Amino acid sequence: MHDIPELGFLRLTQVLGVIPVGKTCWWEGVRSGRYPKPVKLSARCTAWRVEDIRELINTLSDQAPSH
Repeated sequence: MHDIPELGFLRLTQVLGVIPVGKTCWWEGVRSGRYPKPVKLSARCTAWRVEDIRELINTLSDQAPSH
C-alpha cells in the first residue's frame, strides 16, 4: 500500500507524499483532529506512526465518491 513500511514512523515529507495536501493544510488538520497527532521522537524530530497513516488512508478512501 502506497510504498510505506508495515511498521515504524513517517516524517512529514513522507506523509505528504501519500496524502495529497499541503503542509499548512496538514498541520491545520492535525490541530482540528482530522489528521493523526504526531509523535516527538526527539527535540527536533517529529513523525507519525505508520499505523495511524494507514488508517487515515483507509478512512479517506472510504469517503471518496465512487464513479
